[in-house]
Amino acid sequence: MNSSRSPESFEIAIDVGAHVTALHYAAAPPTAGGTLVFAHGAGAGQHSHFIVAFAETMSAAGFDVVTFNFPYTEQKRRLPDRGPVLEGCYGVVVHATRARIGSAAHALFIGGKSMGGRIATQLAATDPSLPIAGLVLLGYPLHPPGKPDQRRDAHLPSVGRPMLVVQGSRDTFGRPEEFAAVVAAVGPTLTLHPIEGGDHSLKVTRGGTARQGEVYNEVRQTMGDWMRDVMRARGPSSGRSR
Repeated sequence: MNSSRSPESFEIAIDVGAHVTALHYAAAPPTAGGTLVFAHGAGAGQHSHFIVAFAETMSAAGFDVVTFNFPYTEQKRRLPDRGPVLEGCYGVVVHATRARIGSAAHALFIGGKSMGGRIATQLAATDPSLPIAGLVLLGYPLHPPGKPDQRRDAHLPSVGRPMLVVQGSRDTFGRPEEFAAVVAAVGPTLTLHPIEGGDHSLKVTRGGTARQGEVYNEVRQTMGDWMRDVMRARGPSSGRSR
């Protein structure tokens, strides 16, 4: 599904003389009253087909969506920045989004694909004061491929907000069954939604284009339903900081 309106581009200053480009996909009516900041993965920026398609569909579902480039992508470098730079950038984007978009003051969700989602969790775990309603993580990189002992989940119990993890059963960065310890450590605030046959980008090998479309529609519906459930659970106080 494509949005009938083009996203609005704007710049966010992240340091003296440095900025990143962000895109605001405005919510279509009837609006849900929430905003999702969705970050790209390590290998592609906010203009990748995956990010654009999810942003367009979630905005069509009534959510304001903001995507952005991390500094290395903005500067057309291939290697990702170090963790503190990525987290610092994401934090600035969160504050800029809160100041710019009305629905973000009511309910602000953050997350992203792969690395983008991991950085969102690290930001949330580091700063419990950030007014974040929840996190949406597609293809969370639990460990590098082929290195299951190098786990990236020690900080997840400190996130302190609801999390939705959508994980393909063939994801070499962590299959759904590998999240058992994470679910046990975090508790009921973590919702794990497996995608049968999905890889790290939630792509399936059987069924062709039609089946892939069904899978992506399932993911987007799951995201929208989950965010609305979180907003309902938070009630009228959801606009206040934690």
